[in-house]
Amino acid sequence: MKSPQTIPPPAQPPTAGQPPAVDVQGLERSFRGTVALAGVDLSVPQGSIFGLVGLNGAGKTTLIRHLIGSLKAHQGKVRVLGHDPVADPEGVLKRIGYLTEEDSLPKWMRVGELIDFTRALYPTWDNAYATELCDLFSLARSTKLRSLSKGQRARAGLLVAIAHRPELLILDEPSSGLDPIARRDILEAIIRTVSDDGRTVLFSSHLLDEVDRVCDHIAVMHDGRIIETTTTESIATDYAEIICRPKSAWSSPPSIQGVWGWQSSGQEWSAAAQRDRLESPEISSEIGLIQTRPMSLERWFAARVGRGGDGTSHPSPSAPNSVAKDSEAPNHV
Repeated sequence: MKSPQTIPPPAQPPTAGQPPAVDVQGLERSFRGTVALAGVDLSVPQGSIFGLVGLNGAGKTTLIRHLIGSLKAHQGKVRVLGHDPVADPEGVLKRIGYLTEEDSLPKWMRVGELIDFTRALYPTWDNAYATELCDLFSLARSTKLRSLSKGQRARAGLLVAIAHRPELLILDEPSSGLDPIARRDILEAIIRTVSDDGRTVLFSSHLLDEVDRVCDHIAVMHDGRIIETTTTESIATDYAEIICRPKSAWSSPPSIQGVWGWQSSGQEWSAAAQRDRLESPEISSEIGLIQTRPMSLERWFAARVGRGGDGTSHPSPSAPNSVAKDSEAPNHV
């Protein structure tokens, strides 16, 4: 792997007034009577790097399979770049790039054969860019895919996903199980894709440090629903972590408007709080507030999905009675 150059941040912010790159409304899907997606609404602005985060089994992969047209919605609307991916798969697939965590490249092929095969599918294929990526990822055309490491095959998969310069790049846990260097290469290629062309990336991951590094918009998926969509900037400006030391021990934390996700550590408790509630009497004087901290993505996410250290969850939309894990969703429609 050659030493990468410093990658600049995205040059173009999402353009206001443009239709979203991804528009999902009221999407529902069940498998054998088990709810996988329960009224999902999602809007991904053009030109954004959009993070989709959630615990394993939240429904992220099932949602993405609807975006690429491999699953058909039972209810609701799915539009990708203005097209229905099931009714018009060619109109969608030729304009998007897709990379999944599944190690599914044909291992009997050589790198050059994979590139040549994929190039024939895309009229916008950029030969010079593909050659540049081969050099950047230290991929030789004569090498068989089966002889590459998992990280190198992931780089090859990313190469053929972005060499046609797609308008939308969809990444489903692309660096799961990879070594740190391979993860870095993938992240830098994602950033470069956007900074060079101002294109859109939908990045699904449970690795919050990666999402925090590259994404400007974030949606949290939990129990088959999108429970919040925000920006990384808003997480920092709208929320804070509060640290409390109650005067008398709590058997359970208090219920306070705008505060959720309590965690306990010895005699101290912490929670996520809306910044506009920090001056309220319940917070400023009644709970033994000793410190406020900037809100990290990891702490905000843990609070939103109700994974406090004490098992206490915040009020959130009610979950369906049974929700399928992503791995339970079949590959066919």
